[in-house]
Amino acid sequence: MTNTSRQNTSIPPSFKAWRITHNQRVEAAVADVSLDDLTPGDVVVRTAYAGLNYKDALAATNDGKVIRHFPRIGGSDLTGVVISSADPRFAPGDAVMAYAGGLGVDEDGGFSEYVRLQASRVKSVPANLSLLEAAALGVAGATAALAIHLLEENGLRPGTGNVLISGATGGVGTIGIEMLSALGYDVTAMTSKLDHDDLLRQLGAAEVIRTTAVTDGSRPLERPLWSGAIDNVGAHVLPWMIRTVRERGAIASIGNAGGNTLNTSVLPFILRGIRLIGVNLSAYADIEDRLWQRLSMDLRPRLLAQNVRVISLDELAENIDRMLAGQSIGRILVQLQADQKRR
Repeated sequence: MTNTSRQNTSIPPSFKAWRITHNQRVEAAVADVSLDDLTPGDVVVRTAYAGLNYKDALAATNDGKVIRHFPRIGGSDLTGVVISSADPRFAPGDAVMAYAGGLGVDEDGGFSEYVRLQASRVKSVPANLSLLEAAALGVAGATAALAIHLLEENGLRPGTGNVLISGATGGVGTIGIEMLSALGYDVTAMTSKLDHDDLLRQLGAAEVIRTTAVTDGSRPLERPLWSGAIDNVGAHVLPWMIRTVRERGAIASIGNAGGNTLNTSVLPFILRGIRLIGVNLSAYADIEDRLWQRLSMDLRPRLLAQNVRVISLDELAENIDRMLAGQSIGRILVQLQADQKRR
């Protein structure tokens, strides 16, 4: 079965979307919108799934300061089926995806039953991925893949020691564990949550440790523990990683769930020759086709679609609250079409 299907090309006069507004403070709710309410674009897509990412959760808060222009429909990644296209590269019925690059921030995003997109940001779903699988990967999967790709470019290889992943129960964390494990790496998962060790080991973690293992420490170098690391937390975790990565090790810095400040020393860089790599999909747009090729092949998580949690648009608000409170586990997808099968 292919991942494309023909759809009714009629678009209802109004449809549901998660709309973020600002009137003295940021507020977000499900609202009725029309196609004319959306930001301009060349391709109209009937949305199947949209991923809930940490940035999407922040965008719906008064303190997040993610969105500059309102109103805005949130959602930084999506999959769906083309309804109409002014660009000859896409035709009605094509299975497509879009993610990052300002989606849901500078342009209306995926938390909408229909979206209108600039053709330059639309990508075909790889032939061996379903709409659900591609959405389950989304920003989180592409980010995890980019982190692993960059770590490997900087010398990370299986058999050279454990790779540490912080924020291990989040979207990037769970996907990254499965990817690294499948490639033959020994993965240590770090989490503050006490009751998800079995899940992390099921995904491939050889070891699970708590964030309480992190010490503030006054020494610029501590006992070397990791051949490489992926950090989703920032705050006090990243400086500790810098102090504990082995000689010539590398750290991929992705997230700031714990805060933006970095207090560290130059000595680990000078004396151990370690590398700190910033991971941002927009900065590596030139290799995203290569990343998705890997995501559909050697980096394809086998358990991802089984562990993803699918919610409705009406359940989005409570799940945003849970994510901001640090209570989310794994990848969460919003299903935008009631008739969409999990395929």
